Amino acid sequence: MIVSALPKLINHEDLSQSEAEIVMNQIMSGDATPAEIGAYLIALRMKGETVDEITGSARAMRAHSLKVILPEYNEDILDIVGTGGDGSNSFNISTAAAFVIAATGRKVAKHGNRAASSKCGSADVLEAAGVALELGPEHVAKCIEKVGIGFMFAPIYHPAMKHAIVPRRELKQRTIFNILGPYHQPCGGHPPVNWSI
Repeated sequence: MIVSALPKLINHEDLSQSEAEIVMNQIMSGDATPAEIGAYLIALRMKGETVDEITGSARAMRAHSLKVILPEYNEDILDIVGTGGDGSNSFNISTAAAFVIAATGRKVAKHGNRAASSKCGSADVLEAAGVALELGPEHVAKCIEKVGIGFMFAPIYHPAMKHAIVPRRELKQRTIFNILGPYHQPCGGHPPVNWSI
């Protein structure tokens, strides 16, 4: 499907939700080559992503991800995720914001990754601070419950994304994955407030 989607995108034609979902499933399943993935990501970006393309891609991403089931709290859990690759060479704002908000007593679910199209990702910052990145869903839920903040490292919660890592790093450009991050919170069992930075 990715091969048949490319001519449409090159001709500035939009994909349907279903087509975008099929292509993203192909990427997430490891059935697309790095060259196909890179071509798709750039063609989609150059055309401009539509709501249908983002929605279809998000559905596929959700189907391939792990979830953290959190107990019910009286207050909302604040979901904080950065979009990455802001191009401004700024510091990692979303990670700093997560700690500031958690310090106020609000429970925070932070998810993120290493830098792909930016200088520094959330995981890079937290690893430098000595935070264990590779915690499974049960441990993250305990962290949120006990200390008020938990970090969900994208490769653990989105294992199928491994197929897109190399093309994303080599492209050094914002792609649909920068858009999808804020729309998919791994704490799927609780309706968080989504705040994207």
